[in-house]
Amino acid sequence: MTMDTSDTPYLARGVQLLGTDSSILVSSSKYLNEPRLRDWVAKIALKKNGADYPPAAEMYELIQILQDLRDFGRIEELFREERRVNPALDQWFNEWFCSDYTIDDLRDCAPGTVGGIYYQAATEGNYELQIVPNFQPQTQWQYYSLRAGQTHDYEHILTGGGFNYIGELLPYWFRLATIDQHIQNKELAGEMNVMGILGTTRYLLRTVLHYPETWGAALKCIEQGIAIGRNSEPFWMAKMEDYWHTPLDEARRKLGVHGALDLDTEAEGRIWGGLRA
Repeated sequence: MTMDTSDTPYLARGVQLLGTDSSILVSSSKYLNEPRLRDWVAKIALKKNGADYPPAAEMYELIQILQDLRDFGRIEELFREERRVNPALDQWFNEWFCSDYTIDDLRDCAPGTVGGIYYQAATEGNYELQIVPNFQPQTQWQYYSLRAGQTHDYEHILTGGGFNYIGELLPYWFRLATIDQHIQNKELAGEMNVMGILGTTRYLLRTVLHYPETWGAALKCIEQGIAIGRNSEPFWMAKMEDYWHTPLDEARRKLGVHGALDLDTEAEGRIWGGLRA
């Protein structure tokens, strides 16, 4: 029997709801099935910013949720498959380099060098060098996760994203683009980008809903991040300690960073963070 859709609004056509005997919410998406993630997405999409629950705490909560959702066995298999066709990634894993330096190790880096810029930003902003505590990674996923945290602040510097809330969008979108560009297996690329896309979504929604005066700056960061990720070498795999004493422009050339400009988003970052009306 053909259903008469003449009276159904165009955008509402094609809906075919499925029945179920389940007494709880169930879907084909493991993400939708996770009540903690549903609550997190709604909260971070709609809330305003406040000192009572800073953005860093939001990401800490997300990490714990995703840990329980990931199929780590499948991820390890995907990394092994990718390494067979991706020599740069295979070499990166074979080297297995992990950082263990402190802020004092950067003290003697000259102003304008990668290390000097990082030292100034970290000391003035009272930032921790390690986003997550150091540990000895036992799996490929653990190594990727550890190094992503250890190189994140360098990606701020190399891509031109300021150390503020709006500037955070630049390394976010660089990562989302560079992983897609340099990881051939798209299932693996998706796993590597899950936290990034959820993390940046909160910025996009809250910026438009509550801080629209900062949206133009946000768009510039997104555009530049995507362009750098698409057109640059996978410098997220670089040993950044080798470039501490290198002037920023020279480091960008040596690492194959293309299209980077230093964007001033400090004023917009303060608005977004609720530090100025």
